Amino acid sequence: MTDTSDTGYQVLARKYRPATFADLIGQDAMVRTLKNAFEADRIAQAFMLTGIRGTGKTTTARIIAKGLNCIGADGTGGPTTDPCGICQNCVAITQGRHVDVMEMDAASNTGVQNIRDAIIETVSYRAAQARYKIFIIDEVHMLSTSAFNALLKTLEEPPPHVKFLFATTEIRKVPVTVLSRCQRFDLRRIEPEVMIAHLQQVAAKEGAQIADDALALITRAAEGSVRDAMSLLDQAIAHGAGETTATQVRAMLGLADRGRVLDLFEAIMRGDAAGALSELGGQYADGADPVAVLRDLAEITHWLSVVKITSEAAEDPTIAPEERIRGRALADRLPMRVLTRMWQMLLKALEEVAVSPNAMMAAEMAVIRLTHVADLPTPGDLVKKLQSSPPPSGGGGGGMRGPAAMAPSAAPRAQVSAPRGGGGGGAVQAALQHAPGPDLSLYPSFASVVALIEETRDIKLLIEVKNCLRLISYAPGRMEFQLTDDAPADLVQRLKRALQLATGANWIISLANEGGAPTLAEQDQAASRAIVAELERHPLLQAVKSAFPKARIAAIRTRAELLAAAQAEALPELPDPDDLPEDWDPFEDE
Repeated sequence: MTDTSDTGYQVLARKYRPATFADLIGQDAMVRTLKNAFEADRIAQAFMLTGIRGTGKTTTARIIAKGLNCIGADGTGGPTTDPCGICQNCVAITQGRHVDVMEMDAASNTGVQNIRDAIIETVSYRAAQARYKIFIIDEVHMLSTSAFNALLKTLEEPPPHVKFLFATTEIRKVPVTVLSRCQRFDLRRIEPEVMIAHLQQVAAKEGAQIADDALALITRAAEGSVRDAMSLLDQAIAHGAGETTATQVRAMLGLADRGRVLDLFEAIMRGDAAGALSELGGQYADGADPVAVLRDLAEITHWLSVVKITSEAAEDPTIAPEERIRGRALADRLPMRVLTRMWQMLLKALEEVAVSPNAMMAAEMAVIRLTHVADLPTPGDLVKKLQSSPPPSGGGGGGMRGPAAMAPSAAPRAQVSAPRGGGGGGAVQAALQHAPGPDLSLYPSFASVVALIEETRDIKLLIEVKNCLRLISYAPGRMEFQLTDDAPADLVQRLKRALQLATGANWIISLANEGGAPTLAEQDQAASRAIVAELERHPLLQAVKSAFPKARIAAIRTRAELLAAAQAEALPELPDPDDLPEDWDPFEDE
């Protein structure tokens, strides 16, 4: 590498490349560890630097190399984390021409012969000029398996004058045998606040006027990579020709105005297909990339979902204040199920755009679909409509019954859960230890026995009872069954033992060759078929099938299951401010 600072223009990413640990931004934990190691003279034989592109892996390796070989301005210094930058070793390493610091790109030198020629055959010779002979291998994960194996012995027991510095973006592709011989440092993505401050400093040094919202756009596009951010800043300064605005940066990046993307998002949520297509067309005419618009919609959907869970997510420094206000309002208004559906459809739309011959057409079709499903009711709303609709005429159905009403043995199971507390098998036995004796009146029906088995968490026995036993007669403590052909030979014995452990009573179970009722599994299947048949006659479902001929009933859930799912997904309700006392403190119970 040659220094072009005096012979031509240097891009910002090279011009402002960190020369010391003090210049590194956003990597405080790594810098602190390295400084302590240098001060305590506990310098590892090999370092593995990993992280996304542009976070400073190769730069950090060069800084470590300079620190190991720096001799100071007076030529008497030792290893340091603050290399002077002016001694012959520092200057040569900075310019990439030091004879004892060898950089190798593993992407173009992947074979075992490359490792043998560059490292194994030269590692035994002492450094010619510097204190340490240092090998820097970039993108080390690109080495072949045989090359890694050839390196292992040298890496485990290197001569004292040799240090290895590895950099990779794919740490999972590096063999664990290599990782175990290295001191690993994970370089973090740069936080938005730190990145914006750094870009402001660089822009000031370059004498460039660039708006804060333009820097926010660059920071968001860089995704935590300093090099990407510096390259985009370089391009933005040239694009703005002295004064760069957010509009110019959006045009440069092919992005739409985020406010206009929010307009498009709101039009979709209103189900306004014409307005949404008009807005999309306007953004496309202004230079926005359709793929970028869909990605922005997905990003907004994700952001609103997170804001709905935690309001602190709205305080993103890369988002303008007015957009935060609109985002909070949308998050309060939109249900989580609607946002989740939007996210899934946008992911599918992005896949379609990638394979479509015309990105704009694919984006328009995606927007049309999104607007048409935006105002569709959720599955819970559909169930409510089904339950509130009048019963279908004809067919002798006697009125439509809800799925919960047709679920077999729901009442007896609830009866058992109440006195037994709904606990597991341990809770059942603990309760019975304090009881005066076995009370078999708690099990008035075979359904209550099945509920008891379910409480004991014996899933194998529960499945076999439901599928292999045909009930002939039942009384508390006494049962008679007909076994199915596929019933296990020890089923009755295991059932008796399980009931005796759970109830403390000796149950009598007899068998017969005929006269058994359908198994519980067969009853459940018959009930499901009856529900489906009755639903098929409902006018609303018939209308759905008329509009969507290929639609089918995929699953049926009981009212209890729907309520449980709704409660699990529901956000906690806040009290009405008008009903609160003036001295109410929300944190007084903490």
